[in-house]
Amino acid sequence: MVERAESDAHYVYIVRCANGSLYTGYTKNIEARIAAHNGGKGGRYTKAHRPVELLASWKFQTKRQALQIEYCIKQLPRQKKLKLVQQLDIPKWL
Repeated sequence: MVERAESDAHYVYIVRCANGSLYTGYTKNIEARIAAHNGGKGGRYTKAHRPVELLASWKFQTKRQALQIEYCIKQLPRQKKLKLVQQLDIPKWL
């Protein structure tokens, strides 16, 4: 099996906005994405609710896997997203 370069990593993340709402997204560069959210260049849910706090991120080798997981997480109600983060006890930066 051929090893993939680190740049081939794909991330799904959950952030908590300043108003307490949650936002789930996909990116190839997690640090730049969080900086963009805090700079007002994030998704429509975070533009008006800065700053954001990264609650969890998951790393995948393929974009398809990441987008499938992102879709599943986006379908969860807020309370189930919070429970997922708490149960898995995922570090903020993977």
